[in-house]
Amino acid sequence: MTHPALPATAVPSPDDREAAPAQAHPVPARLLRVRAALARCGAQALLVPSADPHLSEYLPLRWQGRAWLSGFTGSMGTLVVTTDRAVLFADSRYWEQAETQLAGSGIALEKIPTGAATHHITWLARELPAGSTVAVDGQVLGLAGGQALRRALQARDITLRTDLDLFDATVWPDRPDLPAAPVYEHTATWTDRSRADRLATVRAAMAAHGASHHLVSTLDDVAWITNLRGADVTFNPVFLAHLLLSAREATLFVGAGKIDAALAAALAADGLRLADYAQAGDALAALPATSTLLVDPRRITWGLRERVAEGVAVVEAINPSTLEKSRKTAHEQACLREAMAHDGAAMCRFYARFEADLAAGVRHSELSVDEHLSAERAKLPGYRDLSFDTIAGYQANGALPHYRAEPHAFRWLDGAGLLLIDSGGQYLGGTTDITRVWPIGGAPTAAQRRDYTRVLQGMMNLSRAVFPEGTPGPMLDALARAPLWADGLDYGHGTGHGVGYFLNVHEGPQSISKTVPEPQMALRAGMVTSNEPGLYRPGQWGIRIENLLLTVPQPTPEDERFGAMLAFETLTLCPIDTRLVEPTLLRPDETAWLDAYHATVRERLAPLLQAPADAAALAWLDARTQPLDRP
Repeated sequence: MTHPALPATAVPSPDDREAAPAQAHPVPARLLRVRAALARCGAQALLVPSADPHLSEYLPLRWQGRAWLSGFTGSMGTLVVTTDRAVLFADSRYWEQAETQLAGSGIALEKIPTGAATHHITWLARELPAGSTVAVDGQVLGLAGGQALRRALQARDITLRTDLDLFDATVWPDRPDLPAAPVYEHTATWTDRSRADRLATVRAAMAAHGASHHLVSTLDDVAWITNLRGADVTFNPVFLAHLLLSAREATLFVGAGKIDAALAAALAADGLRLADYAQAGDALAALPATSTLLVDPRRITWGLRERVAEGVAVVEAINPSTLEKSRKTAHEQACLREAMAHDGAAMCRFYARFEADLAAGVRHSELSVDEHLSAERAKLPGYRDLSFDTIAGYQANGALPHYRAEPHAFRWLDGAGLLLIDSGGQYLGGTTDITRVWPIGGAPTAAQRRDYTRVLQGMMNLSRAVFPEGTPGPMLDALARAPLWADGLDYGHGTGHGVGYFLNVHEGPQSISKTVPEPQMALRAGMVTSNEPGLYRPGQWGIRIENLLLTVPQPTPEDERFGAMLAFETLTLCPIDTRLVEPTLLRPDETAWLDAYHATVRERLAPLLQAPADAAALAWLDARTQPLDRP
């Protein structure tokens, strides 16, 4: 979608916001309606996960029940409502945001260490008396999480009901309908693997598992297998669908009218028939008893698993498509490099104009930064949308990793401070995600330069890593943290997440984090992973520097007994502000890496900034990519 530029003077002033009339918090009344619904069905607690029937990270409005009921808008969090209490479980990325948004709601915040923590299960088993009933909509409850929940509750003689969706008309009267955006083809211009080829690849993996059928529910997997895209989920070019495969047949369960006749014919030619979105469960119930069904327990809901016909053998393993789509082909890598270059040129245009405005005394806010940067991206070839809500956090707001400026709550860029901008775009030829920090209104302090340099050293450490093929991503996490740890510092989020190819900006299976390594997290050639260490001073500033990395093969080692080695190619092309670097803290090899990176950025982006209208952007690029002054 288009994001037109918003003049800085068009956003509300702080005085305007302070004068706005106070409104009663809507959450207490909603909690009363939920408790009345619990009483009607004889349950003592409601569990509301942040999920939809596809276990998506970003949810269609219809399944944003946790946000609607609690008022907390973070992308992750679990809500529990009992007859007399309500608790939100959220990790450190959201603590400050949650405390602000939950104020006056009657909901308490329970701080958990990571987004994957299951403290809500322990809490329910501990706080509810024996004989209680916990209600949860099985259609949005992950199978693996549901299995752990049932075991814990059964041990305390607590019943789990998964057949209830309490967000009916009496509780949520204006609940949104299913999205109806059309589905379209991701054409051969952008990918060199046909739909038939991808279907054959998945079927070969099914056969290796001994499976006659395979259900795929995660939206990015469905989109990748079918070479289709949509717009049912904000920022993610995916569409609501389930896919059921057998050795010879494939059925795509999708909303009526979302696929036109021409595309339906093309799908039929590849052996893909269409069925109504709501019929996926019925199809599972109709599987022959002699079938063997492959499902991924982390990527299928409890409700769908319960519909599988009795007698059908079930094999639980990671979706083969999750592994396959994480490894971009040479053609996709080339398209992605081009998208990264155009994305970098757009950022140069934005930053040149932005800094010129500040120098001329034009007032900007966090909101206008978002609007102007988004407008530059929207002009680019192949642009479809942002890849997530832009994070433009000034000073203390930058210390909130998932901060989002809103018209009623934002900061003007007044005075001296640090501005953190985490942004990205969705292009037909790839998905981008980049974070930079810029000094505003004066020279940075010695403390800010020290913090920034330590984060930069961690980012460079990981960028330069060489490691054996198949190394689990979590084993590399310490490389990015080591310079911070040496100063007694750390950050609460992961260092890197996989990134899709014109798909979800967060993609598995790889992860570079403190997570316990699992076999499917092994790094392989062709994977794209973020590299984003950070440091956050609550109430002061936040620093995060992020590039996307492509895993690439290293030349064959002299001693082949130790196996093939991999390294990273930095894909992101945008200057790293050296005004924030403390050169005395850098080793010569670190300075050389930074200078070489900037030389590459200048070489790749300058040809895209040759139009007369780009003269200021080209001059900005040249100034920001000069070699670092050595002490």
